[in-house]
Amino acid sequence: MLGRTLREVSAALKQGQVSPTELCQRCLSLIKKTKFLNAYITVSEEVALKQAEESEKRYKKGLSLGDLDGIPVAVKDNFSTAGIETTCASNMLKGYVPPYNATVVQKLLDQGALLMGKTNLDEFAMGSGSTDGIFGPVKNPWSYSKQYREKRKQKSHGENEDSDWLITGGSSGGSAAAVSAFTCFAALGSDTGGSTRNPAAHCGVVGLKPSYGLVSRHGLIPLVNSMDVPGILTRCVDDAAIVLGILAGHDPKDSTTIQDPVKPFTLPSLTDVSKLCIGIPKEYLTPELSSEVRSLWSKAANLFESEGAKVIEVSLPHTSYSIVCYHVLCTSEVASNMARFDGLEYGHRCDTDVSTEAMYAATRREGFNDVVRERILSGNFFLLKENYENYFVKAQKVRRLIARDFVNVFNSGVDVLLTPTTLSEAVPHTEFIREDNRTRSAQDDIFTQAVNMAGLPAVSVPMALSSQRLPIGLQFIGRAFCDQQLLTVAKWFEKRVQFPVIQLQELMDDCSSIFENEKLASVSLK
Repeated sequence: MLGRTLREVSAALKQGQVSPTELCQRCLSLIKKTKFLNAYITVSEEVALKQAEESEKRYKKGLSLGDLDGIPVAVKDNFSTAGIETTCASNMLKGYVPPYNATVVQKLLDQGALLMGKTNLDEFAMGSGSTDGIFGPVKNPWSYSKQYREKRKQKSHGENEDSDWLITGGSSGGSAAAVSAFTCFAALGSDTGGSTRNPAAHCGVVGLKPSYGLVSRHGLIPLVNSMDVPGILTRCVDDAAIVLGILAGHDPKDSTTIQDPVKPFTLPSLTDVSKLCIGIPKEYLTPELSSEVRSLWSKAANLFESEGAKVIEVSLPHTSYSIVCYHVLCTSEVASNMARFDGLEYGHRCDTDVSTEAMYAATRREGFNDVVRERILSGNFFLLKENYENYFVKAQKVRRLIARDFVNVFNSGVDVLLTPTTLSEAVPHTEFIREDNRTRSAQDDIFTQAVNMAGLPAVSVPMALSSQRLPIGLQFIGRAFCDQQLLTVAKWFEKRVQFPVIQLQELMDDCSSIFENEKLASVSLK
């Protein structure tokens, strides 16, 4: 049951094949078995079981609230959850319990979803590995998959397997791992420069960054207000569309959301792609791109071409400036946003009482890690009176040019852009931490951050396993607010490539009753 799609489980719940409480308990037992992945910061067991009980009562009366009623979901720990600790994986917010729910969390709960817990991340979502939070790094479930382990056995002779686990990508690594390890059916992430799509690619799941303004940011603890978007992680494209349909729409508490009413997102099954024009941005063919990702990218382009779609090379001329431009704007907004953590209203407060200034300084020194402090420092430098015009204002102008590049490409008749999501497959943690956070983020956001600056929708879809038997995902980018068209193309692609299911036998050896779905025979646990 846990290996099924959201829609299949929803149907099973309606037909009484499984009860919400049973489903909840199975997920909880799996969360306990996979605790070593460190995907969750807080497991809200009592809350989830109580929600399951309520859901059960509704099903008995035939009054289900919709597709998500009784479905276990997880939420990244930078979304406010009433009565449940929200930490952003930082000492600054350790012990902070918000008095309200983020709009997206409320919408999930209003649909009867079961909140399994809050997932791990890089501190304040600053990073691309989910390695920099105070609760420790998240481990990629694929490190323990049968596919990867067997491949490793052929190569390594007596190396310590457990010390070589892989990163999940970030910063929504906890949410990606939670979905990948079957502990929930969907999870919320956030995406400022790729934080939902990057871990989705590394963990072999679907990661959707909706158009900016389609989904409310109210209650998402801000990183970069002009780029942050709540992201959706699921195991298939259809599931992401169901969740988006529930989350999308105007929110009076977020003035940047669209005013127009949003219709539900039902994805038509695309059979004919001959009317489609797929753009391949030539600037994304960077020297750092691994040969495997490159070859899968061209295979994907050939797949569309062989089915009759028009595939053309396009140019996004300002791509080379985008990562620097993103760095200036991102750190500037971070510096501004982080000013609220001063030890006065909420969160951590130091014991120093020499003066207000000394209290501020000590609070922030104790509360923030080096990565966050470094970004605040950079941002404040760019915002200094003598630097403002040369850095911040100039970066804003370049951002406009980057956004215009995309507009020009879409106006030339291109429907969707096809690009890599990441430079390579997931790397071992030991290798990842050799570089500092800033260098890593700059490398890892290369294909993803321009989309945030332009406010466009993008989705990472797992395509195939690498020679190491690890997932590689590709990214589709759509026109602003054409999220449905984007997901329709992604669904067609997903169906064609038939990405293999993760096999986690050793991980859950005594959980064999979980996967009783014949269609997913490849998941059957021994």
